[in-house]
Amino acid sequence: MLQNRLLRLINGLLSPIRLIIPQPFVNFIPGLMTNYDIRTSIVLEAIPNRATILDIGCGPNRLVRKHQERGGKGVGVDIHDWGDVDMLVEDSSNLPLENDSFDVVTFVACLNHIPNRESVLQEAVRVLKPNGVIVSTNLTPTISKIWHKIAWWDSDQHERGMEDGEVWGFTDSEFRHLLNGAGLEVIDARPFSWGLNRCYRARKQCVG
Repeated sequence: MLQNRLLRLINGLLSPIRLIIPQPFVNFIPGLMTNYDIRTSIVLEAIPNRATILDIGCGPNRLVRKHQERGGKGVGVDIHDWGDVDMLVEDSSNLPLENDSFDVVTFVACLNHIPNRESVLQEAVRVLKPNGVIVSTNLTPTISKIWHKIAWWDSDQHERGMEDGEVWGFTDSEFRHLLNGAGLEVIDARPFSWGLNRCYRARKQCVG
């Protein structure tokens, strides 16, 4: 963990360089981490090692695999097949999972791309154990727009555009309102990457 923090500190200082270099080439430069790797390491630090996690919008499922490597359990779910998805679903707001099944549910850089995000968050709360935690990263709309414009190497970001219901991102107050509306109490919001991104933790509020 200390090594990861040191790497992130170095990468934070070098953020302008990392943003100029196409992400596929970043890993070929010793000491540099991709934005994806930095987000993943931040989210992993917010999750207990032995927790059972559900990663919604898991993409290539690296977060769950890294969590499993350190002894945790996890399931990656997505509506698209990215090659290593544990559970493919048509709608993330209707999961074939039991109530109170997971210690942590994660959304890494994806809630703004989920049109029915309110329903999906409510479903995430349903499968969370009492006092379970949502961990999510979020870019503000302005930073998100800039990143989508300059990420010419990533066709999913640069060419696809925004579909109905997708948004560029959320302000801090908008994101807190979204989490609160799903019955979640925000614990903290940790800035990273020069404060351009944030990692939120929000606890399931138990009734009664």
